Order: sequence, then structure tokens, then C-alpha cells
Amino acid sequence: MDLDHARTVAVEAAEAAGALLLEGTRGVVGVRAKGAGGDVVTDLDLASEKLLLERILTAYPSHSVIAEESGLVGDGHGEWTWLVDPLDGTNNVAIGLPAFVVGIALCRDGLPVLGVVHDPVSAQTWSAVRGRGALSSGGVRLAPPYAPSPHGPLLAWTQGHGVSRGDATVRALKQALELHARRMLQLWAPLLAWAMLARGDIDGIVGYRAELVDLPAGALLAEEAGIEIRTLDGGPFEACIDAPAERRSFVAAHPRAIPGLLALLPD
Repeated sequence: MDLDHARTVAVEAAEAAGALLLEGTRGVVGVRAKGAGGDVVTDLDLASEKLLLERILTAYPSHSVIAEESGLVGDGHGEWTWLVDPLDGTNNVAIGLPAFVVGIALCRDGLPVLGVVHDPVSAQTWSAVRGRGALSSGGVRLAPPYAPSPHGPLLAWTQGHGVSRGDATVRALKQALELHARRMLQLWAPLLAWAMLARGDIDGIVGYRAELVDLPAGALLAEEAGIEIRTLDGGPFEACIDAPAERRSFVAAHPRAIPGLLALLPD
């Protein structure tokens, strides 16, 4: 498997989807309910996903794909599986907020080996291949510094769609973090948060039962930039596509910041 070629395919596909999204957000966006939990889907999600599936499966017809709207395409038992988030930040687009990205990951035997995040608004793309570092659009290697603030960390929060509003663990986590963090962002676009962490714009991310489709791309991008990811109790974390929701909770930060971030969490 030529991962450099796969990166090129993924980057070109993500940027083509991004151009479609950017053009679409300049007009009227069709929005409708998705599920019973208040989530939404737009016509742009579906159009972007169609483009991405066509690009990936044309290049790799024997591979499986797990896509946000289509679910599993292919048998799902092969060595190679792509994850596609055609519009990460759908709820932002629905209210006219220009904070959204396209995410693609390629996993081998369940673990990500390639991750791509494209921001149509800033026209920036970040990509990573396992063991080869994380790169910006211009080929600059991402390596965020350790820069603690006396006023506390700047954090992003993400949680899965299936988490209820009254979840006691969520309430305890967010209360503790908001008490000690300088600011806690809830972007409704987890992959955008991962890109910000990999660039060094924020100090950490805390996730609770994160969504599967966007986690591997973001986690690999951050890890290849030098970010460390741990479970909420400080144990090792893997962004495996076979992991159930209860194993998709984590903290992510610069390795030197991890102990302090873990210390903020309630027992």
C-alpha cells in the first residue's frame, strides 16, 4: 500500500469536497432533522459524501468505507477501511456559522495510518501518515510547543451524539474543567478542534464517548504533531474503529501538559 499516494487521493478528495461545501454555504442550505436527538443533516452533507465516496472507491475499489451518512460501504472485514466525515460542523452550517471541515482517515486493521482534515473557510489542509509526522498545506511540519498559561489551559470539549443532556459524568467533567480552564470551547466540529490542537492554537481536548467517524483522523493528526492522548483515568488510548463508545473518552494535550490536565478531572 502506497500511503503517499493514498494521502494525495485523500487530500485532493477533501479539497474538492471543501470547494463544494464552500460554494453551497453561499446559497440556501437545505436542512432537515436527523434522528430523535435534535441533530440535523443538510443537502451539503450528502453531496460532499457522494463526492468523497466516488473519489475513494474509484482509487481503492476493494477497500471498505464508513461514512457519516451512508454507514458501511463494503464488507467491513478487510485490512483497509476509510472513514469519511463529509461535513464536520453540520450544525454550524445550519445556523450560518463558518466553522466546518472535511475529514478523512484510512485505517489498517482498525487503526489509523492516514488522516486528512481540510478547512474550506481558511483553505488549509492538514495531513498525517503514521510515523511520518503531521504537515500543513505548505508542507510545514506541525510541532506545537508547550506553552502553559498562569490563567489555566484553553480547552476544547467534544462528546458523542448519543450522550444524553442529563449525563451525570458529562456534568461532572464539564463543571470541573470550566472551573479551572481559561476557556472551554464547544465547537460542534471536533476535527477542527483536533487541527487547532495540532497547530498549537489550543492547549488540549477532552472527549467523552466521541463519535467514531471523525476520531481517527483527528487523533492521528494530533499524535503525529507530538500530542499525547490518554484515557480519562490516564491509561493508554487507541483510536480504534472497533472500540465501543465507552472506550472513546480521552484527554489530549502536549505530553508535558497531560498530568496537569488529568489532575483537573473529577475522581
